[in-house]
Amino acid sequence: MIPSTLRQTLFSLVGLAFIPALAVLHVGCCGEIEARSAELEARSAELEQLNISRVSEVRDLRSKVASMEELQQQLAATRSKLDSTEGRMNDLEAREELADKRLQTLKNLLEQLKGVIESGDLTVRIKRGRMVLELPSAILFKSGEADLSDKGKETLDKVATVLKDIEDRNFQVAGHTDNVPLSKDNPFGSNWHLSAARAVSVVQYLVEQKVNPRNLSAAGYSRYRPVASNKGAKGKARNRRISIALMPNLKELPDLTTLEAEFGLKEPEVGY
Repeated sequence: MIPSTLRQTLFSLVGLAFIPALAVLHVGCCGEIEARSAELEARSAELEQLNISRVSEVRDLRSKVASMEELQQQLAATRSKLDSTEGRMNDLEAREELADKRLQTLKNLLEQLKGVIESGDLTVRIKRGRMVLELPSAILFKSGEADLSDKGKETLDKVATVLKDIEDRNFQVAGHTDNVPLSKDNPFGSNWHLSAARAVSVVQYLVEQKVNPRNLSAAGYSRYRPVASNKGAKGKARNRRISIALMPNLKELPDLTTLEAEFGLKEPEVGY
């Protein structure tokens, strides 16, 4: 049996032998921890930098997407404008085609009425964008009356031959007088009634000559649409007339200045 004193001495020696080992173990553990910590910090910094880079890339992508969306909107707007422009061009082409057709119709009418025009029984004017045929009242009626004369019927026969073949056009027949009041015993009472009655007589005769009645209308303007001054006999004779206006379709927008220049049809405005 080992004495207690000796046992304590042996334990003391063993304890002193383990102290350096523990110190070495402690130092080794601390170094490994510091290295691992440094490695983790470096990795964390790397990840943070990578995250910053990704955030920047995402921001750039969002900006590009926004730019692409804006471009798509601009492209859609451009396509819409192109479609609209193409539609307008098609519409203009259609209008131009209709205008050319109308212009050719009017030229053909002038050619067909050339003989009546040259005889002086008919004049043609462009007024307010419409072609207007004018026949002197002296050829069509006796003074103060609304019944057609034989000479008037003969002249209207030639006009009706041309008008009845123009199916897509309306014609307004209008009566006009000078500024001289009717006599008190005249059955029409006023130039308003006389001008309107004469227009109706012409319309009825044109219908008898197979002009489509759906294309005809009658109006009386009394003395309020003069083509010449009423101060002289010649001017008054010009103002006493029947006019037949070719009414344009709203779809047609022709330029009649070529006809005005080619045939000398322009008429100046004259006050009454």
